[in-house]
Amino acid sequence: MVNNCQIVNATEKFSAIKVEDHLVKGVIDILSVEEMLGISVNGNPYTITMRTPGFEEEHTRGILLTEDVYTNHDVNPDFVITEKNEKDFVTKVNVLIPESELQQGINQQRNLLSVSSCGMCGKYEMDLTLHGKITQQETLKSNLIEAMFIELAKHQQNFMDTGGCHAAGLFTIDGNILDCKEDIGRHNAVDKVIGSLLLQHSLSVAKILLVSGRVSYEIVSKAHKAGIPFLCSVSAPSSMAVDYCRQIGITLLAFCRGSRFTVYSNEERVNFS
Repeated sequence: MVNNCQIVNATEKFSAIKVEDHLVKGVIDILSVEEMLGISVNGNPYTITMRTPGFEEEHTRGILLTEDVYTNHDVNPDFVITEKNEKDFVTKVNVLIPESELQQGINQQRNLLSVSSCGMCGKYEMDLTLHGKITQQETLKSNLIEAMFIELAKHQQNFMDTGGCHAAGLFTIDGNILDCKEDIGRHNAVDKVIGSLLLQHSLSVAKILLVSGRVSYEIVSKAHKAGIPFLCSVSAPSSMAVDYCRQIGITLLAFCRGSRFTVYSNEERVNFS
């Protein structure tokens, strides 16, 4: 399977004043870029999200799946860039989808900004039901977990430059990386990597999702919509995330740091030998 971990430099330099050990000095800091992306479907505004520029088609494709707007895995919709800003960042896109293919998510478009720190902001309705349980016969070998996070870190260039970017990576059940994406928002990185594999028609091969931040409901929801049975995080899960993972068949591993990790749900799918 081809590793598609492309890197987009989405950083800018800023002057600042740094104080350390009572010493004051001028510095040049590299920061992650945050910009608006307006997504329309068939010319009608659907959502505005704050994110790190880059991979707009992948990001949009992932959002449309995980927000239950367009769930067809086989056919990628036509994607058009409709606006860029003065920095040449894409700020508006339009996706063309046959009306007959639109799902219920199109009726829950956001009336407010979706900020980079929250994937739930601005929704009209708050139905948190996740339908269907993921079934998975294969088990995850626990000795692969540390190696997968080491591999993910190799592709986090924006994080290395700024310390301000999250990452999400999708792996095969054997621990081989398929793709990874970075973004200032955890949920955006997940949407981007899911959308990337959808565009490559290879999402069905992905079995393990790694994320660099905490796991809350919106991350679990996106993994569920993508059919990913294993979710691994370097940080903490929320109580709701654990409850949902237990209900919908996702094996959740958190606090994955070095050789340590904690399994919170469906532990029978982890091979500890």
